Amino acid sequence: MRFQVLDIAFNPPHPVTGREVPPADRLNRIVDTAVLAEELGFDSFAVGERHAGPVLSSAPTVLLGAIAARTSRILLSTGVTVLSLHDPIRLAEDLSTVDQLSRGRLEIVIGKGNEDLQYPLLGLDITKQYEYLRENYELLRLLLSTEDVTWEGRHRHRLEHATTLPRPFAGPFRIWHGSATSQFAVDLAAEHGDPIVSANALQPRENYAVLIDRYRERYAAAGHDPAYGFVGAGSGGLFLADTTEEAVEQYRPIYEGQVRQQDARKHAPGAVGKVTSFRTLEDAVERGPALVGSPERVAEKILDYHGSFGHVLQAVSVNHLLEPARQEDVLRRFAAEVVPLVRAEVTTDLWGPRDERRAAGFTAGEPAEAVA
Repeated sequence: MRFQVLDIAFNPPHPVTGREVPPADRLNRIVDTAVLAEELGFDSFAVGERHAGPVLSSAPTVLLGAIAARTSRILLSTGVTVLSLHDPIRLAEDLSTVDQLSRGRLEIVIGKGNEDLQYPLLGLDITKQYEYLRENYELLRLLLSTEDVTWEGRHRHRLEHATTLPRPFAGPFRIWHGSATSQFAVDLAAEHGDPIVSANALQPRENYAVLIDRYRERYAAAGHDPAYGFVGAGSGGLFLADTTEEAVEQYRPIYEGQVRQQDARKHAPGAVGKVTSFRTLEDAVERGPALVGSPERVAEKILDYHGSFGHVLQAVSVNHLLEPARQEDVLRRFAAEVVPLVRAEVTTDLWGPRDERRAAGFTAGEPAEAVA
């Protein structure tokens, strides 16, 4: 299995103490964490994107550029690029600049985003978010692979003989599709033969599994090479201690405080995937995707979810409200004590020598072979 650190750059006040992390500190810690992730042998580091609420990821390509300058091996990604909001011309330019700066270490994850307020903020009609996503995706894909593009769509002006610069470092980089609540994303990915990443953060696993199953069915029906139908999965937060009981006790105040913060947003009744389905940490640990516990329990849970999803990429997120030293300790323990247990059971061709579509500049080590 491959492993990724994901940071969406949430930055609300601490739900218990009210303490706020200064934006400069929060942003610089993201870059420092990416450097640490490379040192620890993680395969990928991803930066999220949002444009509303207490979040600092409104300029993910800027952050990825800073990370590219401080790293040399780790693959860089987005989680997700909110493609419904973007002009594909500008996005192709920005992303290809990161791809060049990193010397071919970029792959991206696209989606329509999980923040409704982004659309009116940027003057867009949220009822057309899926129309925007399809059109912008198809144009972005074309711009990355082709020069001298002539194109016409419904939601932006006609292009004639357009070539975006810089070009990608070594041909078009791989595009994954984020899957959280809708069939549209997995259908679009399957149609074009792209991999997917399941959010797997807020809902019961069955809600995500049904979309993953649909993706695989549609992918096969479209006749794409099964070797490239990769599936990734997120998680509901990562926290480690010597025992699961200690981890739950230590992490509970932050988790349940954040549940209260989510509730305060007052999303529309029936909104799916906006707030967690697990009201207590014990519930999230027992039935949900939270990776909170001893290293052995967390490894066991990842393997349990692998049994449901068949995923070969696991993304983890460390809560920014922890003290920086504790954040680092959690990542170090995960790399040293959890990753080997999972990789002993799950192997994959993703980003390995047989993966001919992998980012050209990715040079991280190969995962260990599974125990027979």
